[in-house]
Amino acid sequence: MTARRRAAVLGSPIAHSLSPVLHRAAYAALGLGEWTYDRYEIDEAALPAFVERLDESWAGLSLTMPLKRAVIPLLDEISDTARSVEAVNTVLVGPDGRLTGDNTDIPGLVAALRERGVDKVASAAVLGAGATASSALAALAGICAGEVTAYVRSAERAAEMRRWGERLGVAVRTADWSRAAEAFEAPLVVATTPAGAADALATAVPDRPGTLFDVLYEPWPTPLAAAWAARGGTVLGGLDLLVHQAVLQVERMTGVSPAPLAAMRAAGEAALAAR
Repeated sequence: MTARRRAAVLGSPIAHSLSPVLHRAAYAALGLGEWTYDRYEIDEAALPAFVERLDESWAGLSLTMPLKRAVIPLLDEISDTARSVEAVNTVLVGPDGRLTGDNTDIPGLVAALRERGVDKVASAAVLGAGATASSALAALAGICAGEVTAYVRSAERAAEMRRWGERLGVAVRTADWSRAAEAFEAPLVVATTPAGAADALATAVPDRPGTLFDVLYEPWPTPLAAAWAARGGTVLGGLDLLVHQAVLQVERMTGVSPAPLAAMRAAGEAALAAR
């Protein structure tokens, strides 16, 4: 019998998280009946004490906002992928108690695009300039042959995106948000803005759009995603990203590969439909 192992997602707010649904579906499909996966409302102030209490029963943690950078000083090591964007969404607890930080958002984004047949593009556009935008740039570093244009709302955000581009080896050009509709000329658009921020752009979707990756999953579809799909474009949503990054987390925490992608996606879709 598999020894009892624990995993959980931490963040604040956390009640909306689909991670328990996805991980528990994976455990059920893999026959890991002794594995548990919970959620904990943890902010930056409470994080050090929680991490200090981790014992040998723990396999790993999933982290959401605002903990992806706050956890780094508490770890023994972090992967090159996590270091590249200074963000950890996965903590692995080793048998010796060592804590290793990783980032599955970046390879998860790449895997989700690959699943839809997008493995190389000549250029790309990013809407927004937050933490998810830097992960998008890191993913685009491996699949975008040319320039990435980031549409942002301030000079400070523009400078930040250019710095990330230099760090990640991506040619980044910035443009003001007022020109965001121009993003749709690119073969791949990654929308990383909060809910509602890009809704007004739905009327600007061209007749023959390329691929849109809108990282939101609730509410879904967004007005932009719905307009994109109505015009025949390829649309990926936040659930695609969430499932693919969770697949990688399950594989790294359990040591079992491949994780059951289809079962995890079906569980996520059912949970969203029930909300």
